[in-house]
Amino acid sequence: MSYDLVIVGMGSGGLSAAEFAAGLGLRVAAVERARLGGDCLWTGCVPSKAVLASAKVAHSMRTAHRVGITAVEPHIDLAAVWRRARAVQAAIAASDDNPQRYREMGVDLFFGQARLVGANEVDVDLPDGTSVVLETRFVLLCTGSRPHIPPIEGLSTEWCLTSENLFRLEAPPASLAIIGGGPMGVEMAQALQRLGVSVTVLQRSHTLLPQLEPSLVARLAEVLALEGVVVHTDADVRRVQRRPGGTTVLDAIVGHDGARVRIEVEGVLVAAGRTPNTHGLGLEDAGIVVAERGVQVDERGRTAVRTVYAVGDLAGRRLLTNAAGYEAVRAVRDMFFPGKGNVNAVVPSCVFCDPELASVGLTVEQAEAAHGADTDAWRIDLTHNDRARTDAHDEGGVIVVTAKGRIVGAHVLAPAAGEMIHELSLAIQRDLRLDEIAECVHVYPTLSGAIGQLAAESAYERAQRLRWLMKRR
Repeated sequence: MSYDLVIVGMGSGGLSAAEFAAGLGLRVAAVERARLGGDCLWTGCVPSKAVLASAKVAHSMRTAHRVGITAVEPHIDLAAVWRRARAVQAAIAASDDNPQRYREMGVDLFFGQARLVGANEVDVDLPDGTSVVLETRFVLLCTGSRPHIPPIEGLSTEWCLTSENLFRLEAPPASLAIIGGGPMGVEMAQALQRLGVSVTVLQRSHTLLPQLEPSLVARLAEVLALEGVVVHTDADVRRVQRRPGGTTVLDAIVGHDGARVRIEVEGVLVAAGRTPNTHGLGLEDAGIVVAERGVQVDERGRTAVRTVYAVGDLAGRRLLTNAAGYEAVRAVRDMFFPGKGNVNAVVPSCVFCDPELASVGLTVEQAEAAHGADTDAWRIDLTHNDRARTDAHDEGGVIVVTAKGRIVGAHVLAPAAGEMIHELSLAIQRDLRLDEIAECVHVYPTLSGAIGQLAAESAYERAQRLRWLMKRR
């Protein structure tokens, strides 16, 4: 069987690439060892956001007094919450991610284990024990990643929870220790606490979400603490012991002072990063370099074998669904169009807690290290945003980082931060000055108006510097 493109892995990257390539009239085959949709649909974005939605409703009921409504304690059926999450998954799987949809596009789907056997050949072991060799001009590897299990005494994948099995439960345990304070750990900590699960987070770093803007992370940590989430930073989990009665005891050293804590819970969720899925692909035998973070690629997404590209989590650059889709499409562009493509781009991210924390580009500290005295940080608190005040959700803020006036970073802590970050991402991509955003008149009253306020401040400051040009008469 001969193709223009063989895609290995039909998660976020593979789905995007398959639709794009098929739309170009290319002969496309795709290999998937499990189900279409990948981590995002089955173990990550979709089920977690469904649970977050339920948790937000529960929190709104408890805090309704903030808007003049009598607050009530919600009755929470955790099994029903989990059933709803699975129903959302099933609906997406039956529509947007339905295999038949891709077959109708002209994509040949093969379910099985793929292995590179040359620069232009992929061998697929099929479920019936047979195999097929797919000949192709190009190969796109999009096999994603899996949860990393840290080497902690007593911790076992036989019973611990990860993103891969959390949403397959009938319902979550009544108490939970979360090892890891990254996006997954923080989102689930808040959601489960709001749904009545007692949650303790053990974060190895000195702060939650260490890659994000520290001042906004600190404010988010305050929100979590007020809601009852217990957070231990600088946490070194030394031992995990599973007891006969079903509970688990964790022994850890936490904090700057090295205090010893013992935590007993009914479940342990490991959210300590990701490991790229490289096993069984025949990468090393094919001459492809695999490092700790993933497959090594150039700025075009090419591996050491120039007909083989790798994108998304497998390449280890940005472990984001939106990044995987973007990189996959850019890789296909590089394969089949003139010129050189580039998978590097300004990619925003969002931690979907409440309020959400969205980021793009450099933090203030990173900008100062790169640009020195040319760095400015423009800040506005949501207590100065009329929409945030009318909605009784003013616990956040916006930070825009500039270097010589050009936007190089932006960070938003707000109820709709994931929606607000896009205009700032585009501004960085287009190398805009902050005052140029003021040319876009923002709707009032909106949370995005806070960005407009900062842009107006920058424009006013620029006008003040040019006062000598004013017409006096």
